[in-house]
Amino acid sequence: MIGIFGKQSISIALSFLLVATMMPFQAGAQQPPATGGTGSVEQLAPLSTDELQQLAAPVALYPDALVAQILGAATFPDQVVSANDLIQQNKSLTATTLSRAVDAQPWDPSVKALTQFPSVLENLANNPGWTSALGEAYHLQAADVMSAIQVLRAKAQAAGNLKSGSQIEVVQQSPQVIVIQPTNPQVVYVPTYNYAIVYGTPYVVPYYPPPPPTAAVFAFGVGIAVGAAMSNSWGYSYWNCNWHGGAVVYRSNTYYGNAAWHGGYYGSSATRYGANGVAKTGAAYNPSTGTYARGASVSNGYGSSAVGQAYNPNSGAYAATHQTSNASGNYGSSVVSKNGETAYTQHQTTSQGTVATAQTSSGGRAAAAAGANGNRAAVGETANGNKYAAANGNVYKNTGNGWNQTQGSGPASSRGYGGQEKSSGSSAFGGGSGSGWQAKSESARGSASRSGGGGGGRRR
Repeated sequence: MIGIFGKQSISIALSFLLVATMMPFQAGAQQPPATGGTGSVEQLAPLSTDELQQLAAPVALYPDALVAQILGAATFPDQVVSANDLIQQNKSLTATTLSRAVDAQPWDPSVKALTQFPSVLENLANNPGWTSALGEAYHLQAADVMSAIQVLRAKAQAAGNLKSGSQIEVVQQSPQVIVIQPTNPQVVYVPTYNYAIVYGTPYVVPYYPPPPPTAAVFAFGVGIAVGAAMSNSWGYSYWNCNWHGGAVVYRSNTYYGNAAWHGGYYGSSATRYGANGVAKTGAAYNPSTGTYARGASVSNGYGSSAVGQAYNPNSGAYAATHQTSNASGNYGSSVVSKNGETAYTQHQTTSQGTVATAQTSSGGRAAAAAGANGNRAAVGETANGNKYAAANGNVYKNTGNGWNQTQGSGPASSRGYGGQEKSSGSSAFGGGSGSGWQAKSESARGSASRSGGGGGGRRR
């Protein structure tokens, strides 16, 4: 019989994929983020001047407004991935139609603004580690990041690689401030440059691929007409950098990015649609908690299947789950491990009812069942050998002196429990066929391990 599991939602490991909670953006000046307190973000050591320059090197020579959008969007790396997916899947849309589609999304204005620059957005989405690190640096050290960008511009200018031309206008606004604007305000050219050469000082950018050896020292891509989104509140013209104030400006207000920032979220995801169904996959890392997670799901006309894993090397916690459903029912299994203790669970639901089992590495184990007609029963054994049982409202325990009824009515012996002492196990927990428990490795794979179904996730 093909194993099928219950109507529960995907649990345990997949829940770890929700590693960042984002609050809706509200227009208006933002307060600088706190630099002290008990939160994990506030306890992070500030990045050095050199580290900030390394993070900013790939974008420091972009026009000011585009730099502002990038710094803001980098604090919403999960939204950056979603926006890039939308752009990649709708390349045939006209600029106006795409702008309307973007405007309807619940994304931050900085993320929406970057959809006007697909190559920039794709770069941020394809390098989530760097994007998140840059966003975290800006959110926590805004003025320092702005200063680092100005230092980089000064180095590029001194090396003879940053000059005014038909694409950009470079203005030395003060001894410490270099402003970069489009020569034509209606057309923005995104520069491409070899950040290992253009500054006269080689930089190695964390979480970012090195430039190819053939990369030009400084060049430009195709000009982007920014007029299509001018009517939108998030358009290019609403962004700028306040170099003297040390922060991004959006709609004439200081903007520090995601107000709910809780540390980096390095993630990636992909969705593919086909004639027979849809497949999704994703991976994420949260340096605030140290959690790694990944998951995948497939759905078609016959049913759906999903797997997920999560691991935190700081706490040693690990979890994995495998869930499947089809017309006959659903089934699944999960495993959770921490501090040397591991728990395995399985559950299965068909038209005949539901059965679930659990086992811990210390020896605890349990099984429960519910029939289609409402009958219910459960048995359990603790690590020290104490046994418990319940059936249709009657509850019993056996702590070494026989079974004693603790709830319900009727003698225990009349229900088949009389006189059973502690033992090495019972039929509910034996290794025989149909007992509900086999080897731990099989338990972690769920009921599919007994029927040829798919296996659960494996630890990295």
